[in-house]
Amino acid sequence: MSVKECEHHKGKKRKIFRRIFWGIIVFLFIVLVTILIIWAVLRPTKPTFILQDVTVYAFNATVPNFLTTNFQVTLSSRNPNDHIGVYYDRLDTYVTYRSQQVTYRTAIPPSYQGHKEFDVWSPFVYGTNVPVAPFNFVGLTQDQSTGNLIVTVKIDGRVRWKVGAFISGRYHLYVRCPAFISLGPRSNGIVVGENAVKYQLIQRCSVSV
Repeated sequence: MSVKECEHHKGKKRKIFRRIFWGIIVFLFIVLVTILIIWAVLRPTKPTFILQDVTVYAFNATVPNFLTTNFQVTLSSRNPNDHIGVYYDRLDTYVTYRSQQVTYRTAIPPSYQGHKEFDVWSPFVYGTNVPVAPFNFVGLTQDQSTGNLIVTVKIDGRVRWKVGAFISGRYHLYVRCPAFISLGPRSNGIVVGENAVKYQLIQRCSVSV
């Protein structure tokens, strides 16, 4: 075989490889554009959360700058989308007082929420001798004396969207649920056991994704 024939064959191979390469690029581009168009048309709406109630089993602030608590919170979640499912890969629930975390984090088991589905969780969140900033402890004792306490039930997590066979990457989920709790003789809670009081709230939560 002559040198010219070898170069000719090599040239043909390069053309074939280039065509295959650009064919793959065009195919991937079409697939990506199709996914983006479907995503734009469907436009996933973030799930809605409602804080149904809070049961207080322990709330002890007798030791200066330390707080011991035990809550059970009931949270409901609804997926408002018609064609999009939600994977809750991680959900951590905890309680804050004046932006300071006063309980440990409690993990809610991972789950999948289909179209228009509704889920309810009732995790326990608690903290034992959790340090409280002095200025927050002053506010806490004042709130206890007036019988009015506002805490925030929070959820930090990761979610993924499911559109047909396509599953998105993970997104941060932030849920904030204010809870107004009345203490002492003016309490509007329901006694549900020894030293346990349940507060019906039905409080809509703010959700960010």
